[in-house]
Amino acid sequence: MKKLGHTVDVLKQKLYDKEYKLTPQRRVVLEVFANNPEKHLSAEDVYDKVRETYPEIGLATVYRTLDLFAELDILQKMDFGDGRARYEFSESEVHHHHHLICLKCGSVTEFEDDLLEALEAVIEKKNHFEIINHELKFYGYCNKCR
Repeated sequence: MKKLGHTVDVLKQKLYDKEYKLTPQRRVVLEVFANNPEKHLSAEDVYDKVRETYPEIGLATVYRTLDLFAELDILQKMDFGDGRARYEFSESEVHHHHHLICLKCGSVTEFEDDLLEALEAVIEKKNHFEIINHELKFYGYCNKCR
């Protein structure tokens, strides 16, 4: 939960800077991500989890909260090609991890190996372009679906 404490502090400051407040609804959405750090959650996933402890929250509130958190760079909004946006904590100061996406069951697995650093150096030098980040997705079939 240490990450949640730091994230809450960062979120409070970003909300304050934009003249928003950390409402109970926003806090409970944030807690869902802190309690599920390895998952890539859709709005519906978040809604289902939030309703366990905050049953009166509406799906529209969850959508608005996710959009706000993405705008404030607390969450990263991702598209894995399955028609649903997914979210995870933003890690804007470092390269993002990469994803393995199963075309059958839709599971998303992260991997940390960053094999693109040498390629980035070549691209930067050749094109006089400073790369800040990259994203890599592999599509295929997981071990269960093969």
